[in-house]
Amino acid sequence: MSGIEHRQVDGDEAGMRLDRWFKVHYPGLGFGPLQKLLRSGQIRVDGARAKSDTRVQPGQTIRVPPLGVDAKDTKSGPIGGRDLRHSSDGELLSRMVLHEDAKVIVLNKPAGLAVQGGSGVSRHIDKMLEAWTNQKGEKPRLVHRLDRDTSGVLVIARTRGAAQQLTAAFRERDTRKIYWSLVKGVPRKREDRISTWLVKEQTPDGDRMRIAKHGDEGADHAISYYRIIEQAGQNLAWLEMEPYTGRTHQLRVHAAHIGHPIIGDPKYFEADINWTFPGGIQNRLHLHARFIDIPHPNGGRLKITAPLPPHMVQSWNLLGLDENAAGEDD
Repeated sequence: MSGIEHRQVDGDEAGMRLDRWFKVHYPGLGFGPLQKLLRSGQIRVDGARAKSDTRVQPGQTIRVPPLGVDAKDTKSGPIGGRDLRHSSDGELLSRMVLHEDAKVIVLNKPAGLAVQGGSGVSRHIDKMLEAWTNQKGEKPRLVHRLDRDTSGVLVIARTRGAAQQLTAAFRERDTRKIYWSLVKGVPRKREDRISTWLVKEQTPDGDRMRIAKHGDEGADHAISYYRIIEQAGQNLAWLEMEPYTGRTHQLRVHAAHIGHPIIGDPKYFEADINWTFPGGIQNRLHLHARFIDIPHPNGGRLKITAPLPPHMVQSWNLLGLDENAAGEDD
């Protein structure tokens, strides 16, 4: 390209790192040249100098100097509830990246995209990761799961060794996972521990978990913690939820169990006849894996926060909920 361009950040690129934004739009631009342009101030966001890890937001303007490489047409297939079918797998994954190094990739998985295949699933993260197979033929590996309708932090291992270490961290509960949810009503206790036994049962709509008794065949113990961050009258509450165990649908079942199911949950939300869905709020699962703290295979700890998905941003705006009210994750 020749001359200076000013490009606007798209709505589906909220929270994307600036270096990833350039990787998506200018795949031919190398790491070194990009760093040089950033250091010299030739690349700017809304007129201000920026760094590789600057997070861009919709509507911001990026100053793009002459790069000597062509821009890629990325208008089709944004994430976050719109058509994904026409994006390449590698491009779509690039849009989700929150963190990337030689051992670990952390994605912000959009709601509605499955992590693994199953009946009726044509596109899922596990298959898409084939686009990132390295020269040794190694495909990045999943080390944990998120429900299809749950958005947020998903940790991926780049190597076999990293996968073993990360999987062990999840198994040994040397991780901390924080979820944000919007639930029906307001729990009586501001914070509490939920402890039940859960068992999986087959239904015409797929697997479903139900509360069981200790000693029931196939029952697993499940423990969750929650605290109320904010509420919208007595109608809705924003909960911070933390699973101590990692059972299927655990937070969704536990929220329903205490009488405050998660808004938009197709399996566990059973609204009574006197309850109406709030106007302007989408009937989609309002559960987001907001934050993870996990040991890094190279030592130290990796702490990653994922921006809310578009449908939850919309709900937070409609209800006047302040994202900063949750405080800083430690």
